[in-house]
Amino acid sequence: MNSTLIASVLKSAIRAGTPLLYATVGEIYAERSGIMNLGVEGMMIMGAVSGYGVGIITGNPWLAILTAGLVGALMGLIHSVLSINFRVNQVVSGLALTMFGLGLSSLAGAKYIGVPKRASLTTVKIPFLSKIPVIGEVLFNQDPIVYASFIVVPFLWFFLFKTKAGIIIRSVGENPAAADALGVKIYLVRHLCTVFGGFMAGLAGAYLSVVYTPAWVENMTAGRGWIAVALTIFSLWNPLRAMLGAYLFGGVEAVQFNLQAYGIPPDILGMMPYLLTILVMVFGAEERIRKRLGAPSALGVPYVRGEK
Repeated sequence: MNSTLIASVLKSAIRAGTPLLYATVGEIYAERSGIMNLGVEGMMIMGAVSGYGVGIITGNPWLAILTAGLVGALMGLIHSVLSINFRVNQVVSGLALTMFGLGLSSLAGAKYIGVPKRASLTTVKIPFLSKIPVIGEVLFNQDPIVYASFIVVPFLWFFLFKTKAGIIIRSVGENPAAADALGVKIYLVRHLCTVFGGFMAGLAGAYLSVVYTPAWVENMTAGRGWIAVALTIFSLWNPLRAMLGAYLFGGVEAVQFNLQAYGIPPDILGMMPYLLTILVMVFGAEERIRKRLGAPSALGVPYVRGEK
């Protein structure tokens, strides 16, 4: 492979991994606070259809992406209210939101099928830096959402592991009773983290329909929400590791067609992210393994003040 092809594949890997990265980082924050959100797929697809719809109506890609994030945040709020206030089983609530999102997006998006885009974000070359061989093409010839991820993800890592607020979030996910005894508002922290996770999932969906493949296609998330849930475990609930994992999964998508020349069917490679997702989720479902991986101790466990 020559340098041009390598740069093209790596650039495509970052673009393909970006929606996974945003969704995964949002899920990391939700799970670090103790809330398991299996509704990521539904939030992403609703973000994709609402973002594309607003883009068609307004022609403004930024408004489209913001709207998608807010739609995802609203679904995150629904999940947090059901899980925290009503103590509904978090797995059931998340799965219900996924089915709801897939169904509603299909209904709402029917009128957008085949409708040409009116809003999209194109790549922006950074002067001088984009001229660096290979690295310049890979890192400095991307769209604004990718550039934003280079800043947002390290910031979210720093916030989670190096600030007092991040310690509070992690303590709520590890031992909410102890955090409550110290005056931490458990419900508020979990609500905020779950809503933030929904916002990031909605934004990830909008990236797909407004930037990555600017069009609306039914079920266009194609299971990426489930990959994000698996990446949360794969990254050991760490935003920086999530970046590596997302680009790795994106790379598989990027190279699958390039490897046809070597006689490898693209469908085989296309299955790999989903097979790995199944394996990660199967092993991650085992309580003993989850504890060894460092999963938040109170993940998926409703908190009731006074109960042990």
